[in-house]
Amino acid sequence: MGLSSISPWSNEGVSASTVGKGAIAWMILVQIIAAAMGGYLAGRLRTKWVAVHSHEVYFRDTAHGFLVWSVGLVITAAFLTSAATSMVAGAPIAGAAVTSVSSGRVDPQGYFVDSLFRSDRLGADRADASLRAEAGLILARGLREGDVSAPDREYLARLVAAGTGLGEAEAQHRVSEVLTQDRAAADEARRAAAHFLYWTFLALLIGAFCASFAATIGGRQRDYVFADARV
Repeated sequence: MGLSSISPWSNEGVSASTVGKGAIAWMILVQIIAAAMGGYLAGRLRTKWVAVHSHEVYFRDTAHGFLVWSVGLVITAAFLTSAATSMVAGAPIAGAAVTSVSSGRVDPQGYFVDSLFRSDRLGADRADASLRAEAGLILARGLREGDVSAPDREYLARLVAAGTGLGEAEAQHRVSEVLTQDRAAADEARRAAAHFLYWTFLALLIGAFCASFAATIGGRQRDYVFADARV
């Protein structure tokens, strides 16, 4: 389920806003099952420690389980990083501003750039790609800096007026509306990504506990089997 939602292409695949309760529950369940199985096997397959205090045996079993979880975390870190990168890339905070449908790659910020240059004039005098790219760069920089500066707002309004035929006041009003929508979309994506990462941390914490505890169970079982074989 996790791998099927990840795409190797930029701005495609899993989205942070689509991570719901079911996905979070599945992630926690997978951590419990996988970590417990790995920890149990690590404890069960170890060699019996003779002449060692029971508290030391418990500590070593716990450490073995935690190491199993750590190795598993290192292996899966690449997949988690790929998923998180794909979700954060869904936020319109950087990148080119031109939407390229023919290439199969859609810029998430292209919608807001198109909103700036909507017009009833469908002729050749509509805003060209270079005009849209320039406007997109201004929007991207505004998101990175937290807001669009006053000179950039004025220049963006002039671009919109030139590309759509709107009056100066209407162009400024459109720029303000689009900037508000753009910031709201970026904030929503950031909140969703943070929400997902919080639950990821909780799932990993639960996995570490399950692996450590299951290793002690496997170790005790191994000692009992060894003792029975000696008898």
